[in-house]
Amino acid sequence: MEQKWRKVLWLFGWVGLLLMLSGGLMWKSASAHGQAEPGVGEKGPRLHQGDEKVPDANCLVCHQESGLRTALPDGTPLDITVGYPDYRASAHGQKDVACVDCHQDIQDYPHRPVTATTWRAWLAGMNQSCRRCHEDEAEKYDQGDHARAGREGNPNVALCTDCHGAHEMVDLKDHPQAVVQTCGRCHADIYEKYRQSVHGAALMEEGNPDVPTCVDCHQNHANAGPIYRTTFHLMSPEVCAKCHADKELMAKYGLSTHVMDTYVGDFHGKTVLIFEKLYPDQQTNKPVCVDCHGVHDILPPTDANSPVMQANLLRTCQRCHPNARSLNFPKAWLGHYPPDWKRAPLATFVHWFYAIVIPLTIGGMAFFVVADAFRRLRRRKGEGES
Repeated sequence: MEQKWRKVLWLFGWVGLLLMLSGGLMWKSASAHGQAEPGVGEKGPRLHQGDEKVPDANCLVCHQESGLRTALPDGTPLDITVGYPDYRASAHGQKDVACVDCHQDIQDYPHRPVTATTWRAWLAGMNQSCRRCHEDEAEKYDQGDHARAGREGNPNVALCTDCHGAHEMVDLKDHPQAVVQTCGRCHADIYEKYRQSVHGAALMEEGNPDVPTCVDCHQNHANAGPIYRTTFHLMSPEVCAKCHADKELMAKYGLSTHVMDTYVGDFHGKTVLIFEKLYPDQQTNKPVCVDCHGVHDILPPTDANSPVMQANLLRTCQRCHPNARSLNFPKAWLGHYPPDWKRAPLATFVHWFYAIVIPLTIGGMAFFVVADAFRRLRRRKGEGES
């Protein structure tokens, strides 16, 4: 009998211990979900408190938990953990942009299930949050090639968060290296070419801020390129001239600033200039800067692999002039430098010959006409007096 009561007491003891543990866990959960934070109810965090902005702490009760995930309808896992220190250090965090400023579609807890069918569709939906504050950038984005490709059904076009991040929002304006690396996430082949070019090497290896990045040539939000813009190739000399016609900038590197006037001064440039005015919406078959120098893979003219190095010029010219065979063919080009006595003495002599002879010839002819007219008038006057 005594042994039977011992078993009963032992059983009741274990049941009591289990009840105590369960109660402790429930109390801890209730405390975590709002006993210590305002705006948190018995069923979870309350996200709206009248007209007051909900503090981030209400969201972080759950969302700073490591490894927190949900799933999209197609089974794709969606990481919903927020690295709050990274957020506070971000461009949004420094301006006190709250969680609910971006996630305005979340009205209560438990949250409504995610309806986006794919990861990219979910990101595209979140992209609309950016437009509420950044209206000017959104308008420019709609004019760009990324948005155009998206309207044509490409789900992989760059969205706001692809470039700027989400909770770790980055302002790329003052970080040219980060700009190039960001574009390189999608345009990997182009990034490798740029990184090895004269521009890319100066930026990525030396940190030189004077060289152009992707957005200097293609713009950022209203980005443009040759795929959709038939005029991009035609107008590219103007893009290059932004830097190469800047006297103060080019003086730092000993480069000629006569790129535009020497280009439009020869047959190629004059033809392109006329074509641009007559047919601005069409391509031109005459060479512009990128046809000779390259695009993303531009090298200095002293590089053995540069298409404009003296030894490679004939091969470059043969792209448009297949019948060119003599090495003298490219030597007729003086480069982007006006002729001088050291660089091109014969051309300089011809230039000065005509600069002197033509004004003297025209001036002499004008003097002769005026003198002859004066002589005739005097003669007529003398005949009249007699």
